[in-house]
Amino acid sequence: MKSKYVILASALMISLAAFAQKDQIKSAEKALKGGDAQGAITILNDAENMVANAKDVEQAQFYFVKGNAYLDLANKKVEESKNLSLAAASYKKLIDVEKASGKQKYSTQAATSITDIKGKLINSAIADSKVNKSSEGAKKLYDAYLLDKNDTINLYYAASTAVNGQDFDLALNMYEELKKINYSGKGTSYTAFEKGTDNEVGFANAKERDLAVKLGTHEKPKTESIPSKRGEIYKNLALILVQKGRTEEAKKAISDARKANPEDTSLLLTEANLYLETKDYETYKKLVGEALQKDPNNADLVFNLGVISAGAKNNADAEKYYARAIEINPNYANAYINLAVIKLEAEKPIIDEMNKLGTSAKDMKRYDELKVKRENVFKSVIPYLKKANELDPKNEDIAKTLIGVYNALEMTAEAKAVKAKM
Repeated sequence: MKSKYVILASALMISLAAFAQKDQIKSAEKALKGGDAQGAITILNDAENMVANAKDVEQAQFYFVKGNAYLDLANKKVEESKNLSLAAASYKKLIDVEKASGKQKYSTQAATSITDIKGKLINSAIADSKVNKSSEGAKKLYDAYLLDKNDTINLYYAASTAVNGQDFDLALNMYEELKKINYSGKGTSYTAFEKGTDNEVGFANAKERDLAVKLGTHEKPKTESIPSKRGEIYKNLALILVQKGRTEEAKKAISDARKANPEDTSLLLTEANLYLETKDYETYKKLVGEALQKDPNNADLVFNLGVISAGAKNNADAEKYYARAIEINPNYANAYINLAVIKLEAEKPIIDEMNKLGTSAKDMKRYDELKVKRENVFKSVIPYLKKANELDPKNEDIAKTLIGVYNALEMTAEAKAVKAKM
């Protein structure tokens, strides 16, 4: 008989615990409705140890109320990022409980709230980036990705934002995850301008965009290819690893990526850039040669060959590559700048010789010859500096160099005109 009483007592204790938990959930709901979200969370935290033994419907209700309380705090800007993440975690537990039980009461509302939280995290991250809080923004974008791992672009933006914030440890973890899921980002964008506004709107596919144009709500449809982002991802991953002294890991990461994606030219360029960064010029030239065979009209590649040649004091080859880059892309500002720099280098030995001359008739004659030679150097760079200034008018270094050249040639009016635009 004694064992029967023990069983009855245990059953009574479980019943009382369940009743107490129901009562606590109701109390939490009442506190939340009264505007005391923190009080609701405190009540629910006290009942946390009993949740596992509760019925599925009560567990779901528990996580639903808790999620609502955290979201209420976030909406009131109380530790917004932290509470948005805690709200989402509660809603996800709710969905898991109802999915396992096969009975759905709160899941639809929870899923809507998760979507809302995701949007809030993204908007908050954008706001953070505008006030130089990129690391905080990166963490919020990563939280948005964790809420919906199918929306992988948020992981990519999180990594890029972390780099902008100079938080390379955080960025490295995100790039490693992008590498793990073999993220590309390659695709097609479908846009059109909303009539009556200046807003360019994106559409999921061409059919939706074309329907909007047909209905007359949008105009100027545009379809653009979105290139693969793998090259950028592996470039940043490699640069961070190199910065941490893990060069061999960086080389292996890019090598593995190329094997997995042999048609992705951006990865070949990234590998070449890594060897350029580590000053392995022979391997760099080999890889660039391979890339040029695949893409002979790649202005960036040709320009980088010019940089390598200039670094090796082979100015003749450097000029050739810069000229070729301009031929491919007439608006390649850096190629014009570097051509001007190479040509201006010819001034130094002229000045050095002029400074050594005396005042004899022979020396004065030589001085006049060198003066003309120096003026010819200045005249030769004017077209390149003018074009670079036109393409990059906000670059003060270009403008100042052009003004200096004009002043040296006593072209006062031209110098004043450039200065007036600064």
